[in-house]
Amino acid sequence: MEWLQSVLFEHSAVQAVIVLSIIIAIGLGLGKIHICGISLGVTWVFFVGIIAGHLGFSIDPQMLMYAESFGLVLFVYELGVKVGPGFFSSFRHGGVRLNLLGLATVLFGTLLAVAMVYLFGVPMADMVGILSGATTNTPALGAAQQALEQVGVSANGAALSCAVTYPLGVVGVIIAIALVRKIFVRPTDIKDTEPDDANQTFIAAYQVHNPGVFGMSIREAATLIQHKFVISRLWRNGTVSIPNSDTILCDGDRLLVITTEKDAPAMTLLFGEQEQTDWNADDIDWDAIDSSLISKQIIISKPELNGKKLGSLKLRNSYGINISRVIRSGVILLADPNLVLQIGDRLTVVGEAKSVENVEKVLGNAVDVLREPNMAAMFIGIVLGLLLGSIPFFIPGISTPVKLGLAGGPIIVGILIGRFGPQFHLVIFTTRSANLMLRGIGLSLYLGCLGLAAGANFLDTIMKADGLIWIGIGFIITFVPVVIMSWIAMRLSKIDFGSSCGMICGAMANPMALDYANSTLPGDNPSVGYATVYPMAIFSRIVIAQLLVLIFV
Repeated sequence: MEWLQSVLFEHSAVQAVIVLSIIIAIGLGLGKIHICGISLGVTWVFFVGIIAGHLGFSIDPQMLMYAESFGLVLFVYELGVKVGPGFFSSFRHGGVRLNLLGLATVLFGTLLAVAMVYLFGVPMADMVGILSGATTNTPALGAAQQALEQVGVSANGAALSCAVTYPLGVVGVIIAIALVRKIFVRPTDIKDTEPDDANQTFIAAYQVHNPGVFGMSIREAATLIQHKFVISRLWRNGTVSIPNSDTILCDGDRLLVITTEKDAPAMTLLFGEQEQTDWNADDIDWDAIDSSLISKQIIISKPELNGKKLGSLKLRNSYGINISRVIRSGVILLADPNLVLQIGDRLTVVGEAKSVENVEKVLGNAVDVLREPNMAAMFIGIVLGLLLGSIPFFIPGISTPVKLGLAGGPIIVGILIGRFGPQFHLVIFTTRSANLMLRGIGLSLYLGCLGLAAGANFLDTIMKADGLIWIGIGFIITFVPVVIMSWIAMRLSKIDFGSSCGMICGAMANPMALDYANSTLPGDNPSVGYATVYPMAIFSRIVIAQLLVLIFV
């Protein structure tokens, strides 16, 4: 058995991989257990790491630091890439409010921490660690430690108080979210998408009875209103055709129009009459509507099309087809000529079978090509994120520079690449399963290493009187702001519960609570809310941690 003991306890590259793999495997297994309908999910990896550290397991410190840092960077970067396409549009649908609420959450917790310094007599050198652990914010802890060393105070107390309060910082947000959902949330507070989401398409049939558009081309009629629409099919005298912008509208024409639900009444005013048939059901057989036309989804897989505008391809004029909708990451977009295409977009093409086949050759439709993520683009983005995170920002009155760090830099670059990468012909497409796997690997590595590092002195500190006081203070700093700000977000700011959860998780820098919210709520609102708030929250907490040390120590 000596070989087994050496493999598990003697530091080496193989030993590090084995220990971390065991911790992650056991933690993910326990994460599948539900108690009272609640599962901590990947958070169990952190607790298993603490237990392993307490039992005497350890790995080489340099390997531990590398694995922890790489896991965090991989998680936040992939999260940024995923939510990037919807990040900037979220500011038109409450993003400013979310950031203001997030900053209010940060300030609320900070004021509680300062009050606890005077109420319980805890030194600020320890309180900054408690605040960092209660808000699961290791970058803030690093900033506080640097500031403490600058003023000649030991940073060991901050590191230990952070480790002790971190577990309840993780669980406290999840408990608070579950409690808020149980007590305050109504069914109408849980939404998949914003009700006025401009990307949500709506299909309807109209009959042309408005004399004002008789004899007009579709292009001329479109100038009469400010709303965007696409005419997929036109029926006239029992014959169906694919209209183009020069097609003349006649009395009695039937049009199949793709627009947004809020713009449907405007289409009625333009054309004359909306038919009552529901064309938005999932089970409609589009090929059975008429015998001469087919409808097919074609995937863009050719890299040279990445970043090009849909109208620049001139598919309608060249092949006599119509593109009615574009599906991107599960979101249905209106096929506007100015829409910038991305690798992996699914275009709904309507036309004759031969024409659709020719368009398929132009767009690629090679599904196998898309199954392999562009790893080069991913690592380029990570490098850029780390470079951004290492840039020092000097604030007047503070001698120590502030940095975005390992978490702030990569998520900002991920958001920017996710949104603007295609416009620079940077192929960043990954399948949903690949994105989830990369994020899962990153988060599991980060939590496993974090728990392993904290486990050695964890129980000893808890058994001390100071440790119990730290835990109680940390839980108050975690729990109270989450409950109060969640209620304010939903009731006063009228933000849906999913976005409120994302805002809270971002403000508390808690990816584990975000994972819980994503697993229990529909849609991507929690992730979008998290990415909207996180950059500002992480930056403000880093600055606040240093200010607390420089002002109160």
